[in-house]
Amino acid sequence: MANCLVIVESPAKVKTIKKFLGANYEVDASNGHVRDLPKSQMGIDVEHDFDPKYITIRGKGDILAKLRKEVKKADKIYLATDPDREGEAISWHLMKALKLDELKEKQVYRISFNEITKNAVKSSLKTPRDIDMDLVDAQQARRVLDRMVGYMISPLLWAKVKRGLSAGRVQSVALRLICDREEDINAFIPEEYWNLDAVLKQEGSKKTLTAKFHGDKNGRIAIHNKEELDGILKGLNKKEYQVEEVKNGERVKKAPIPFTTSTLQQEASKVLNFSTQKTMRLAQQLYEGVEVAGHGTVGLITYLRTDSTRIAEEADVAAREFIEKQYGSRYLANGEQNKKSNVKIQDAHEAIRPTDIALTPVIVKESLQRDLFRLYQLIWKRFAASRMQPAVYETTSVKVKAGNYFFTLSASKLQFDGFMSVYVQEEEKEENNVLLGNLEKGSILKLEKLENSQHFTQPPAHFTEASLVKAMEEQGIGRPSTYAPTITTIIARRYVAKENKNLYVTELGEVVNSMMKQSFPSIVDITFTANLEYLLDKVGDGTVQWKTVVKNFYPDLKEAVDKALVELESVTIADEVTEEICELCGRNMVIKYGPHGKFLACPGFPECKNTKPYLEKTGVPCPKCGKDVVIKKTKKGRIYYGCEANPECDFMSWQKPSTQKCPKCGSYMVEKGNKLLCSNEQCGYSADK
Repeated sequence: MANCLVIVESPAKVKTIKKFLGANYEVDASNGHVRDLPKSQMGIDVEHDFDPKYITIRGKGDILAKLRKEVKKADKIYLATDPDREGEAISWHLMKALKLDELKEKQVYRISFNEITKNAVKSSLKTPRDIDMDLVDAQQARRVLDRMVGYMISPLLWAKVKRGLSAGRVQSVALRLICDREEDINAFIPEEYWNLDAVLKQEGSKKTLTAKFHGDKNGRIAIHNKEELDGILKGLNKKEYQVEEVKNGERVKKAPIPFTTSTLQQEASKVLNFSTQKTMRLAQQLYEGVEVAGHGTVGLITYLRTDSTRIAEEADVAAREFIEKQYGSRYLANGEQNKKSNVKIQDAHEAIRPTDIALTPVIVKESLQRDLFRLYQLIWKRFAASRMQPAVYETTSVKVKAGNYFFTLSASKLQFDGFMSVYVQEEEKEENNVLLGNLEKGSILKLEKLENSQHFTQPPAHFTEASLVKAMEEQGIGRPSTYAPTITTIIARRYVAKENKNLYVTELGEVVNSMMKQSFPSIVDITFTANLEYLLDKVGDGTVQWKTVVKNFYPDLKEAVDKALVELESVTIADEVTEEICELCGRNMVIKYGPHGKFLACPGFPECKNTKPYLEKTGVPCPKCGKDVVIKKTKKGRIYYGCEANPECDFMSWQKPSTQKCPKCGSYMVEKGNKLLCSNEQCGYSADK
């Protein structure tokens, strides 16, 4: 038998794969990429066809030396890196770094598998192939474009704002999405509306029913203010409440489709409160292999970077057999219902699913640490549910007439739980609201009381990691492998602060986004970025040459950079001098920028190293104590307005307070866009500035 060497990316996979193969197979790991562009320079020869200059990554010399020794002993070499464009590129770089394409006496193959199981690994060895250069070129194009943006724009940001900032092709657009949402929130003006409920009782029943105001014969009526409410109440005075219509029906709730990278990140955030980074780290462990009592090291899920919902036929068959045996045939779904839209799926992967549905959460629970188990359970339940029947609700909707107005009430009762016997999403958790007694057309209901409540429309929600991933996917920005690292980067660079799941743009993020929009509008243009992603996908399927994409991108980028450089030369950026006196040397302190935003520093540096927080006054007296209101930041960088006398005075507001008082309730007003709003949400008064 020939001696065979299998090279994988991660050391964690080595143990899992080794047990599947015989003594003639050696398994070793590259520990990810072994070659990359140099950090000290852009590393792209723009004068000579944009050739990238690859070098061995620092610290990878010993790994390559070890692999070369293994290569010498082997007759066949299998490059078994991850089954995506990044993995394909790593295999190609290994081929070049180890000079495998020059070894005429040895056989070199590329193999890939979507799951680390015995069948999948052995099957891949039976169907080896050549490296897919289209996928390699798609990765090269991405890497080169990202390097151009980062290395050409970042120094300009640094020079213009005088601190070590950086730009990125995808991260800059993600930051823009967050900034645009923040602008929408700040510009939002709440609108008043009222709800009106009728608490009714059936004859002979002690329990009440609550019907919601709907409108009149012409349709729905929205109640905008107290005056409109009073008019409706007047029309309802001493009116009889009679059942006008009763409709009985059925509502079907379809089973969910299996997880993609995006939907897994979103659901793990909502249900388990995991960050996107944590979800991917745990999923990587589940994919690479964990020790399961009685089963040894097992790869528990399929590959974690995918936007496909396709399921392999054998996995589908196994799942259906399991469901029929465990739940009965009536819970089994009819046919294939898990198709997605016609968007390109990444490399025809499968969805994320358990590699063996028989390894239930109960079986693996004692072998996995808590968070690993919770993520596996989520994936297992979602996949099992996807092969099951829909849930069916029995529904009743009733229209009640009172004078010229109508009220409605509706109820539902779970008739058949279907997939919900296994998996219930957060938004599906609802109580059965079963109507009491038999309501029929013409039935008279007794009015117990009318309940009204004032409300105000709410601004758009701040992005969470989950909703940002969803927005990026919907807009075509980034790909499954980039969502988590993009979000991690903008948080790590303090462009964005994360508080209670919500993402807030920081002062630093606002500055960077503003400059990017001004000097590099195409880089942060959502449509442009989505079109570029589409072209990169076309490189991956072999219909577009990668250097064509780069050649078309570079001239516009260089023109924008050159223009920004000219603007920089014509502007002298001086430190802003303040009236704050340095208590150590008597100089007027100046405003500087740091990772957390503005701060005060003595201009006598390095002789005097005095610094202090910069508190910008807003020209408004504190509504509580009369001292100055200053702009402050939370620990994570979110801006708010507080009293300079803090902690003695605890005044704070997310919006800038005004000097004006509310003429309706006397509370202080806040500025929002071109409006002044009462800070008392129960009041709701607003006026133009």
